Amino acid sequence: MGLRCSQTVPTVVLIVVAVVGILLLVLPAKEMALPPENMYGIVLDAGSSHTSMYIYKWPADKQNNTGIVTQHDECNVKGGGISSYADNPSGAAKSLEKCLEQALTHIPKFRHHQTPLCLGATAGMRLLSITNASKSQRVMKEVENKLQSYPFKFKESIILSGQAEGVFGWVTVNYLLENFVKYGFVGHWMNPGRDTIGALDLGGASTQITFETSEKVENKSNTMELKLFGKTYRLYTQSFLCYGQDQYLRKLLAHLIKDNYPNSTVFHPCYPKQFNEYVILGKDVFDSPCTVDSKPDKIDLEMNVNVVGTGDYQNCLKNVKKIFSFENCKYSKCSFNGVFQPSLRGRFMAFSAFYFTHKYISTLTNMDMTSPNQTAKAVRHVCNMSISEMTTKTKQDEKYMKNVCAVSNFVQVLLTQGYHFNEVSLPSISFEKKAGGASVGWALGYMLNLTNLVPAENPVVMKALPIGPWKGILFLSIILIFFALGYLLFVYRKAKANEGMV
Repeated sequence: MGLRCSQTVPTVVLIVVAVVGILLLVLPAKEMALPPENMYGIVLDAGSSHTSMYIYKWPADKQNNTGIVTQHDECNVKGGGISSYADNPSGAAKSLEKCLEQALTHIPKFRHHQTPLCLGATAGMRLLSITNASKSQRVMKEVENKLQSYPFKFKESIILSGQAEGVFGWVTVNYLLENFVKYGFVGHWMNPGRDTIGALDLGGASTQITFETSEKVENKSNTMELKLFGKTYRLYTQSFLCYGQDQYLRKLLAHLIKDNYPNSTVFHPCYPKQFNEYVILGKDVFDSPCTVDSKPDKIDLEMNVNVVGTGDYQNCLKNVKKIFSFENCKYSKCSFNGVFQPSLRGRFMAFSAFYFTHKYISTLTNMDMTSPNQTAKAVRHVCNMSISEMTTKTKQDEKYMKNVCAVSNFVQVLLTQGYHFNEVSLPSISFEKKAGGASVGWALGYMLNLTNLVPAENPVVMKALPIGPWKGILFLSIILIFFALGYLLFVYRKAKANEGMV
């Protein structure tokens, strides 16, 4: 009897395994697509005052040939912009090392060779290429060699045109606001059918305005078509070199110095009361192509000039307006300096230095700025404040506060008289630093456009049983197991009974 039992157990086990195996083979399998892992991209935004590195990621099986990009990491390069290394090109390259090392650790190693790496230099390098093309080329070459020494997929190291900078900023704004694509409640990416909004960017050396228009653009250099997520957008864009915050301040100071040269003291109506500083005419004022027109003849560039603040709003505003030209328009309508601009359309987002200026005015005055008149009142209030009042309220250093009145007047004139925002359109501007967890600027738009060039990665396909047959096999297997156990128990009891009879 013991032998009969030992033969029964393997038989039952083999039957169960055979039945389950046959069922697994004959039942139809369904192909299940697993989403591929993320792809990554790195953009270095080499601005006029500093460089920032952004790491982006997106699903490798792109949406309508454009990646769904999110910001993965950010790193600010220490020191000035790469244009400040004109006499030390290798220093420009070396300054990027710490952030690039960070990218090595924050991007999975198996993706390094597939990760596009690019650097876009903006107005600071555009100005350097004007003043000294050979120095500009050496800086860019050193930077390019450094980027190529890393295991990423180097794409390009370029000086962006002003128009490209404006367009990519527009892309970033509308992408972050989900005006191109959004994740719907049904679990799929979809076009929300929203209107796009315009982008206003104020950097250190240039400012950009970009918005979608259906009007005829009378200057072809101001128009660009862009295809994203299967749709084509027709844009108006304009970049004003030398009208970024830093270069505008130089232009204003140069204008004031020219009117008073060779006096060693200059009264600055936009500087706060109780503030004064010494500047060197060459290094601090006229060492820029943006101030050439205001440069006095036979000037001593080593001369020190004492700049004394008077906090005079009306005089400040008058001098700021002189930096713009609102005449000599050869088109049907212009913004300023003879540049064509169609009618404004829809809402706008203002970022970079626009955001910080708006924030300072709000902090200092706690006043509403939803109309030109209200904005003017707030700016007037700022200009009437002493430097000590400003630093106390904002907890910021004098070097930041000294320019708030000047930049506030500049922004006021630029928006209302330059771009023609009025009582109706000015409230449509939102001033933002970030949106959707990502920094607002041109870098994300550039990365988004660049992903059109990155081949899509197919989803991983695996064979998997549909849930219905899977449950059936599981249930049948359990029944077989219980049957086998029952049968073995029956054999065991029968054997015991036979032994008892003996």
